[in-house]
Amino acid sequence: MHKKRRVWNHRVILWMAVCLSTMLCVTIIVPGLLVKKIPYGISDPSGGTKELPVQPTEQGFMVPVYLSKKDVIETVPLEQYVKGVLAAEMPIDFELEALKAQAMAARTYVVRRALEQDYSNMPVRDALVTDTTAHQAYLNEQELREKWDKRVYETNMAKISKAVNETKDEILTYQHQPINATFFSTSNGYTENSEDYWPFKIPYLRSVPSPWDVKLSPRYEETIELSYTSVLQKLGVANIATISTSSKGMKVLEWSTGHRIKSMTIGGKTFSGREVREKLGLASSQFIWKWKGSQQIVFTTYGYGHGVGLSQWGANGMAKEGKRAEEIVTYYYTGVSIEKATPYINKT
Repeated sequence: MHKKRRVWNHRVILWMAVCLSTMLCVTIIVPGLLVKKIPYGISDPSGGTKELPVQPTEQGFMVPVYLSKKDVIETVPLEQYVKGVLAAEMPIDFELEALKAQAMAARTYVVRRALEQDYSNMPVRDALVTDTTAHQAYLNEQELREKWDKRVYETNMAKISKAVNETKDEILTYQHQPINATFFSTSNGYTENSEDYWPFKIPYLRSVPSPWDVKLSPRYEETIELSYTSVLQKLGVANIATISTSSKGMKVLEWSTGHRIKSMTIGGKTFSGREVREKLGLASSQFIWKWKGSQQIVFTTYGYGHGVGLSQWGANGMAKEGKRAEEIVTYYYTGVSIEKATPYINKT
């Protein structure tokens, strides 16, 4: 059902690059054959022009996945890929309808990348996604057998297969285009507008209340203690006053619609909440802090993840209340429709 390819040796790639540059001196390249695609996604592609690596075959739509730990590319059918993502991204004890919602989001995510030739955050050639959270976490069959005991493997895979099979070929679209189906673990009680975390506004990624997370998620509230020195180094500031009213202190300037920090000043320098979260390694961009003496700062965060799109623990909460997968995805992704992927895939 799948095949693996060893990633090209860097010296081979360098030799080919030299040969190609020589050929370009005497060869005219037709512009239409090489197209740089700027993705409708989180970041720009990291390198040059590429051709679409995913094509429909007799086995269906195939997805080349870069397995980062093994340094190989594994090509698998779309629905098998979705099973691997679902098993890696969502706890197996979640409600079936939450798993089905996640399956639709995962399938949409990879179909959109293929259609838009989005190669952002790819460290190698000839693959569409990695098996990491840079895209979607993914576990192949061997890894799943290692993750789950033999006694529960068959039961767990039966549940995963049921969620994927009951949503087979279903993707989420907005105005008949596959959406960027972002998701995250735990909300702070609300999801975030896309433009309050990333530098672009997407109409279906709107802030909505997500009250289920606080009661269900073990990651709703976390505390981390950082040394004063490490905070200075990570933020690139000279000093931070312990008093928030000082111009060199820590002070929130603006809150987002999703009740997260949109901007703040630290040590006389202005940061977005996202910048502080990522530079300090915090779980969320909603946080409070307190000084522990003069050499330690204790941060308490609410929620886990960027907050944009579908909240996984919120989806499980909705499922526990009897909501169907269709209701869950249309709640977290504003104004979307559920369509079949096949017509879109056949366009590639």
